[in-house]
Amino acid sequence: MTTTQPITSLLVANRGEIARRIMRTAQAMGLRTIAVYADGDADAPFVQDADEAVALGGRTAAESYLDVAKILDAARRSGAEAVHPGYGFLSENAEFARAVVEAGLVWVGPSADAIASMGDKLAAKRAMDEAGVPTLPSHEVVAGQDPSGPADAIGYPLLVKASAGGGGKGMRVVESAGELSDAIDAARREAAGAFGDDTVFLERWLAQTRHVEVQILGDSLGNVIHCFERECSIQRRHQKIIEEAPSPALDEGLRAAMGTAAVQAAAAIGYTSVGTVEFLLSGRQFWFLEMNTRLQVEHPVTEAITGLDLVREQIRVAQGESLDVTQSDLQINGHAIEARLYAEDPDNDFLPATGTVLAWEPPSSPAARFDSGIETGSEVSIEFDPILAKVIAHAPTREQAAARLARVLERTRVQGLTTNRDFLVATLRHPAFLAGDTTTDFIERVAPARVRVPSDSELRSAAIAAAMAAQSDRRAAATVLASFTSGWRNSQMPPEEVHYEIGGGDGPDDNEIVVRYQSRRDGSFWVDAGAGDQRVLVSARGDDSVTLEIDGRRSRFALVADNDRWHVQGPEGDVRLTQLPRFPDRHLEGPAGGLVAPMPGKVVDVLVVPGATVQAGDLLLLLEAMKMEHRITAPAAGVVTEVRVSPGEQVANGALLVVLEEAETGESA
Repeated sequence: MTTTQPITSLLVANRGEIARRIMRTAQAMGLRTIAVYADGDADAPFVQDADEAVALGGRTAAESYLDVAKILDAARRSGAEAVHPGYGFLSENAEFARAVVEAGLVWVGPSADAIASMGDKLAAKRAMDEAGVPTLPSHEVVAGQDPSGPADAIGYPLLVKASAGGGGKGMRVVESAGELSDAIDAARREAAGAFGDDTVFLERWLAQTRHVEVQILGDSLGNVIHCFERECSIQRRHQKIIEEAPSPALDEGLRAAMGTAAVQAAAAIGYTSVGTVEFLLSGRQFWFLEMNTRLQVEHPVTEAITGLDLVREQIRVAQGESLDVTQSDLQINGHAIEARLYAEDPDNDFLPATGTVLAWEPPSSPAARFDSGIETGSEVSIEFDPILAKVIAHAPTREQAAARLARVLERTRVQGLTTNRDFLVATLRHPAFLAGDTTTDFIERVAPARVRVPSDSELRSAAIAAAMAAQSDRRAAATVLASFTSGWRNSQMPPEEVHYEIGGGDGPDDNEIVVRYQSRRDGSFWVDAGAGDQRVLVSARGDDSVTLEIDGRRSRFALVADNDRWHVQGPEGDVRLTQLPRFPDRHLEGPAGGLVAPMPGKVVDVLVVPGATVQAGDLLLLLEAMKMEHRITAPAAGVVTEVRVSPGEQVANGALLVVLEEAETGESA
């Protein structure tokens, strides 16, 4: 084994959890690590993890992590010898890879030519056809040419897809010819914003298939191996949220066939470094989907079942070393499942959520791997992908891995944000998932519960915990009669009373719970939270927890208060409560018929003016958040009376966008 270009310092041209994960391996290998960061990431955990950090300036991706000149300047100023791009941003940008090499730096990834050949998905499909790898029918959409003929030839439903895309961006499923034009326009806009390239193409859409990808690894000496497969069929908005290895759908024969096709694809372009060949699988037939010339988000499940450190392998190959494993060396050990924990609202079509992480605490057990980009106090903004962490469980069997991961997620403390955690747990515990019935339409077809509905007893316990924690804190902070027992009176007084709104006051199903309590001589409390008298003893009060004994049943509650909101995690999960004021607040209601922003974002386009008549479903405006485009449509027929925003404007969550006066029942607007 010969090292031709040893690396001692590595700049990670990325952010969040993947930057931290790369640094972890690089530092273990003895490398000095350099982070780069946008303005909003100055205090982020990945910046703190690095040995050195360089400010890029700017808040958006275009102003920071996508600015090649700034990143190369940071490498020069820090004395970095190599650049690792992570995933996303510039990781599959051939010009960036070429610029890194031309600057005299080591590029930790495949060659620029290999990236270019696979980065254009149309060119990649042609290359795979020549290599004998099966592909789906497709057609490039050329400006000025009518796409209806090729679309009819491919057949509906079909997929409009960004040629330079990834991560579900620039993709639209088209069910009929009438939807084609709008879908192409929307995909072009999204692709241009996310990748700087608005080229799109049409491809046959297979609604019920499996998304199976094969991890490949190659060195500069021509050795290429595969590291088995991952299944990534649990997706929303064409973006993966649960991945596993190995796939429950593959037997040894199909595994060997897909592995051979992946190695064949990599060898055809002289591939080096870590990469992934993605396939669609239906029955025993598979088709090439795309090749990701980078580290994948879901790479930890492959590491778990093979024992490899794929980042280490990337760095070794970049140094010129040969692979130190052969195909026959690799074996599948057990089963691994990864869940992507996002700041998003599954009950609102999985729209991204923003805010402050008030509490972040992975559990000490069961054993699991956390690749996280956050800590308590981290801010999740609209500028970047809302992923919080990847949680990976590895066990001897698939069933054990799923059960372990579900329980780990339940025990993970993540408070202050709306997340997809409960949806992930529901999916992992669903009989269809456990049976391996995991096609790409799983979420729509199987419909796992998107939110968890706490039981009445759980709600009462959470409210009691909030009330007891609050009274304990008030007693501890008292400066008058501080030595007296909490609630002591020299006369008979009525119970203390506190009102909570369940759910945080954000939804139509919120309701109120009242906690009445009174101290007893033995230090306990008489409490009534709607289920009759209960004896409650505060066993312990920590900085962020309270342990209660309620009628002899002891439970610990982790909680944090955010003004009048309480986030309470008990043994069964999370509950949000809003403490109501003793006297009602007067507040102004918004105008009837107002349509509000479902998330913070940027107004891309406004398609109506005051006085316009619209029908139900008509597009009113386009909102962009986290590089995804969201359509604001008319909920009913009516007349637009006000337009409160204009293109280019940044709006907050809940901001009033358009006021619509609905047509009277039985009349046409």
